Amino acid sequence: MTAFTCMESARHLTVRHRWTHGKWILMAMATPSLLFLLLFSYLPLLGWLLAFFDYKPGYDFLKLHFAGLKYFVLAFSDGELLKILRNTLVMSGLNLLFSPLPMVFAIFLTEIRFKWVKKVIQTTTTLPNFISWVLVFALAYVMVNVNDGLLNKLVQGLGLSKGPLDVLGNESIVWYFQTALGIWKGLGFSAIVYVAAITGIDPEQIDAASVDGAGRFRRIWHVVMPGLLPTYFVLLLLGIGNLLNNGFEQYYLFYNGLVADKIEVLDYYVYRMGIFLGNYPISTAIGMTKTLVSILLLTIANRSAKVLLDRKLF
Repeated sequence: MTAFTCMESARHLTVRHRWTHGKWILMAMATPSLLFLLLFSYLPLLGWLLAFFDYKPGYDFLKLHFAGLKYFVLAFSDGELLKILRNTLVMSGLNLLFSPLPMVFAIFLTEIRFKWVKKVIQTTTTLPNFISWVLVFALAYVMVNVNDGLLNKLVQGLGLSKGPLDVLGNESIVWYFQTALGIWKGLGFSAIVYVAAITGIDPEQIDAASVDGAGRFRRIWHVVMPGLLPTYFVLLLLGIGNLLNNGFEQYYLFYNGLVADKIEVLDYYVYRMGIFLGNYPISTAIGMTKTLVSILLLTIANRSAKVLLDRKLF
């Protein structure tokens, strides 16, 4: 064996040793995150067993009577669930309808030439995302309270309305009011992803479009927008997967008897059935079904996006 062959073999052994050693280091670094995911995301799925037993708090789980699909049948035979599903889908549909707003806002934000103006706008629009829904409700109550809200005082003082405006108790506008609150709270924070995507667009493409005589609008339409569409469709897929997940805090705080028929969504219904009424099997059955349907919707949306990309429809 020549000296060159020995050196090559030693080099390959060193590279393989480094690769093996590095792989174990990476696995050790990932282990805490995997354990965290296992303990707090997958282990709680054992709670789905409650949907198949006549569970009562305090009883020995091993001695409970197996109920099969009894609570699934009871949950979906309830006529109230159709109304709640309608509210959930309508509010999620409105959120999807206005999902391009963060992208449009990010484009306008990056087109502002004065940096200090851009920073002020970005900061003020991102701040509401870090405000809890409790404070948002308190602010809304101060602004639109039917008795002494600032909006009612202003409208009545200007003579624009004969009586007080009951925004928080108006059933006909509750869907749009809650959607507007969600947009106000999350618009600036959601735009951060698109601002980052815009900075990743090759500046030479924009310069080439300018040399070819394209104005600001045409540069946005032909260069910036195509660069943002992949990011938008990824977020859209995630939004479709969360079609049945409206959240809980917002609707719990704004819930009242006047708007109960329009504001109660699946997440609030699961809480009401489980925690408030103590019907844990039905609550678990609905939550379990909601999760499985969300996975199914995400899978369908992902497959549809791949088909559209293959056919170059967008």
